[in-house]
Formats: sequence, structure tokens, C-alpha cells
Amino acid sequence: MRTNEFRKVERITSQKLIDELFGGGRSKSFAAFPIRAVWSLRQRGAHDVPVQVLVSVPKKRLHHAVDRNRTKRQMREAYRLSKQPLLAVLPAEQSLAIALIWQSDRLESSSLIATRMAKLISRICESL
Repeated sequence: MRTNEFRKVERITSQKLIDELFGGGRSKSFAAFPIRAVWSLRQRGAHDVPVQVLVSVPKKRLHHAVDRNRTKRQMREAYRLSKQPLLAVLPAEQSLAIALIWQSDRLESSSLIATRMAKLISRICESL
């Protein structure tokens, strides 16, 4: 199995999981400007993948759809390339849900986003 990919099953699509992530009170948050990560651990089900991710770029921050789509693409790519430490550290019986939220009002370079994403992932790994 290739591990450097970002498949559809790795994306958070369940409204129940999103509500649990933001309203449950069990989630933790880290920020490495311009990205904020909200994450929580939960028991892994039979069909769950180890890590699921939600990428969000608010319209309030970037008004043009072209800019939001570009930023989401950059964030997904940065996550895809730097997710290996999470998979190595995560216990087999647990699953991790992460929401990656854009906080800046302007576009950033892909290299900056990649370094900040790696920083966030390493902080999450330390907390596990």
C-alpha cells in the first residue's frame, strides 16, 4: 500500500464527527500561523482509517473562490507529504480526527505552508 496518498476515506465527511470535533470539549488545538489544527482522539471502529482530516479555508479570510481552492490544495499536499509521523506514533486501537483551518487573510507560499504543517504534525505527535 502506498502511504503518500490522500484518499477520500481519509477525509472527514461525517457531520457527527465534525460536531464531536468542535463541540465535544475533548478536542485540543495548536496553531502555527497561518494554520490552526483542532484534533481529537477516539476509539477506532472496524472500518475506520487511522487519521481523518478536514481542510477548511473560511470565506471570511479569503474572499475569492480561486484563492480558497488554491490554499486548500496547498494544505492537502502539505499534509499528504508530512503525515508519516502521525501514522507511526498513533496507537493501533485509536483513531485521530484533525481539522486544519486557515487563519491568514492572504495567500502564502507552498514552502511556508509545508513547514508549518510539519510543525503542527510534530506537535500533535508529541502530544500523543
